[in-house]
Amino acid sequence: MSTGAPRNIAVLGATGSIGGSTLDVVARHPERFRASVLTAHSNVASLAALCAQHRPDLAVIADPALEGELARRLAAAGVHCDVASGHGAITAAASGALCDTVVAAIVGAAGLDSTLAAARAGKRLLLANKESIVMAGPLLLEALAAGGGELIPVDSEHNAIFQCLPGGRSNLAASGVRRLILTASGGPFRGRSRAELAGVTPEQACKHPNWVMGRKISVDSATLMNKGLEVIEAHHLFGASPDTIEVLVHPQSLVHSLVEYVDGSVLAQLGNPDMRTAIAYALAWPARVDAGVAPLDLAACAPLAFEQPDLATFRCLALAFQALRAGGDAPAILNAANEVAVEAFLAGSLPFLGIANLVESVLAELPSRSVVDVQTLNERDRAAREAARRILRNAC
Repeated sequence: MSTGAPRNIAVLGATGSIGGSTLDVVARHPERFRASVLTAHSNVASLAALCAQHRPDLAVIADPALEGELARRLAAAGVHCDVASGHGAITAAASGALCDTVVAAIVGAAGLDSTLAAARAGKRLLLANKESIVMAGPLLLEALAAGGGELIPVDSEHNAIFQCLPGGRSNLAASGVRRLILTASGGPFRGRSRAELAGVTPEQACKHPNWVMGRKISVDSATLMNKGLEVIEAHHLFGASPDTIEVLVHPQSLVHSLVEYVDGSVLAQLGNPDMRTAIAYALAWPARVDAGVAPLDLAACAPLAFEQPDLATFRCLALAFQALRAGGDAPAILNAANEVAVEAFLAGSLPFLGIANLVESVLAELPSRSVVDVQTLNERDRAAREAARRILRNAC
């Protein structure tokens, strides 16, 4: 039982899969948590329905053109809360007095400003928006240090590492850590050759064998770019060098990550593939609460298997390691080019194997530069997107 007032939770990206899982955990523990701020990109109907269920103090829709519709829907549902719109309003909510905890679950680079704002304001930051730390890892860590808050990763892999490290995000060398091992399911195309991937469709790429996720992250899982972004995220979160981060393909998705120590010990965090476990741990840390997840029955599970990733076929993972080793803003260039490539693939204008080719071309065209501030980082992000779109047009 909680001994104080409930934590006020701002869920940025409430209508997405992470947002839904977060709100499910919140609703299970009203004595501990309260959803005080809910935001969405453009899904007015779903946001209004969530507000009717959770009764926040503030609802924000990113598209200003939809603010009036949101207000009308809330009024019709008898929901009395403040209404705002625009990315600036989301950023203000992330740093404002209505919340002490921020779940950063906005997909893509659009979540950067609000994530940085929450860090500067000293919030407990539950990071599900991996693009923010991939793009601006040094800036996010600086903001976190300045604000004095807490950063707890929500990605299942990084949350697993967090659980396996003494003190969560501790000094690896001082803790005797030799390697961080991220597991990957391998996605829907594990074991296929490049020839077999030439004609895959967006619908096939979005059918993940283990996890229920949005379309963009599902495609990233199919290309292994998602794992590449997680490698970069692990580097920043835990201060790990590229040479101490490894990826193992684990099709069952029951071992979420492992930490190897210098004495030969390997600690692993296991659980059913349900994001509510990681979310509940991050919300309640250092306590643990019921997440609504079924217990893991190892006796009933298929044998656990592990294999090396096929970097020649799934080139996006190799490109992510390349960007991490290049340093500077190369990870931001990688992320921007990938977002354009995935959007084109989902729209049917780029083949699946073309995603890695496009990312590689943009990385070659825009060599890395030092990360100075958010403004220059955003300029480089735009330059990478423009380069990717130009390459796409010229290829048509």
